[in-house]
Amino acid sequence: QTQGTIFPAPNFNPIMDAQFLRGALQGISCEKDVLIDILTQRCNSQRLMIAEAYRDMYGRDLITDLKENLSHHFKEVMVGLMYPPASYDAHELWHALKGADTEEKCLIDILASRSNTDIFQMKEAYLMQYNNDLQQDIDSETSGHFRDTLMNLAQGTRMEGYADPSTAAQDAMILWEACQQKTGEHKNMLQMILCNRSYQQLWMVFQEFQNISGQDIVDAINECYDGYFQELLVAIVLCVRDKPSYFAYRLYNAIHDFGFHNKTVIRILIARSEIDLMNIRQRYKERYGKSLFHDIKHFASGHYESALLAICAGDAEDY
Repeated sequence: QTQGTIFPAPNFNPIMDAQFLRGALQGISCEKDVLIDILTQRCNSQRLMIAEAYRDMYGRDLITDLKENLSHHFKEVMVGLMYPPASYDAHELWHALKGADTEEKCLIDILASRSNTDIFQMKEAYLMQYNNDLQQDIDSETSGHFRDTLMNLAQGTRMEGYADPSTAAQDAMILWEACQQKTGEHKNMLQMILCNRSYQQLWMVFQEFQNISGQDIVDAINECYDGYFQELLVAIVLCVRDKPSYFAYRLYNAIHDFGFHNKTVIRILIARSEIDLMNIRQRYKERYGKSLFHDIKHFASGHYESALLAICAGDAEDY
């Protein structure tokens, strides 16, 4: 049972919310607490209705007003909350591809974890927002087998729901050989299986792989490959097994290994807030001993911290 931390607010009144936001943004010093109280306590579709009411009443764009009045990471959180999910993914991918340096980890997080429908909507949003084709941009900004695998994922052609035990052993043999031989052809076969088989099928394939090789597929990939290609393959496997665990691991890395990598933390909290952030929090606590809440408090500060905690919280659990 996957569960988010942000739910539709009861007794929702977009006109009243728009008025409060306008007041908060117009004050001499922007009333950031009001922004947090409203924008982190409404679901995405409600936030979009608030933006519409705001435009109707004031003839202004709420995202533009947030950008003009806020700064730094707090601005990124508040603005990020205002995008529909597919547009937010498109926005993050665009910046990951077109920034000064390609942000491979962002590409991995998004493309390894989204469903066919998510990918289709994200590509449409990307085209609408940036007048560019996502696959062409991936093609021109990345390289090698990493690029080929991203391109495959970006097609959104993974089989859904289908599982065939008789081919699972064959696929497992192909993966095992690909980890032994490491030729270009083997790498292609490896990514074709990981990108196109259904999650149910891959569960069986990984089990068969363990039986054939006596080794977990993740350990085998880590031993045989390196670089972003290896990271992407591992991300796909981890997402097949348990997406909340994958994102808990990514958050932990972003917070501890990279001295709080703000972009990653913000992106995961916003993108998963209505899907499985509650589950991510549980996995985080189980695996790392400290709560996500605790670690955010330890590293972030001010209104930025308050905004992240408001998205992360979701219930009055004792931390």
